[in-house]
Amino acid sequence: MTLVEPCNLYECKIGDYTFIGPFVEIQKDVVIGAKCRIQSHSFICSKVIISDNCFIGHGVMFTNDLFKSGKPSANEEDWLATKVEHNVSIGSNATILPVHIVANTVIGAGTVVTKDIRTPGIYAGNPAKLIRKIN
Repeated sequence: MTLVEPCNLYECKIGDYTFIGPFVEIQKDVVIGAKCRIQSHSFICSKVIISDNCFIGHGVMFTNDLFKSGKPSANEEDWLATKVEHNVSIGSNATILPVHIVANTVIGAGTVVTKDIRTPGIYAGNPAKLIRKIN
C-alpha cells in the first residue's frame, strides 16, 4: 500500500498495491481491495466494501445514513452498506448513497448514485442514469 499523508484511516482493511492519496478519510469496517487508487479528499464511511482494481476520483463521498428520522443517526445499526465490485471507476465529486455497483462500471464525475447499478456501463447525472452499456 502507498499512503500519502495526511490521511485518516480507522480500523479499515486495505489490499495490496493500493494507493491512498492525501486528505482521504476511511472509517472503520471499510474494506478496500488490491490494486485500487483512492484520490485525494475522498471520504469512505463505515460499511463500504470496494473490490479489487477500482478507481475512486478526487472528492468522492460515500454515505451510509439516509437520515430516515430527519437527522443523522448515531446508531450504527441504522447505517446501510455499500458494495462496489471489481473494475469500477468513480469520477471526481461523485456522491454514492448506500448501493451495490456491479463490476466493470464507470460513474461519471459529479454523478449522484441513489439506486443499485446492476448493468455494467457508463452512468452520469443526478440521479445516475445509464449512458451506454459496456460489454
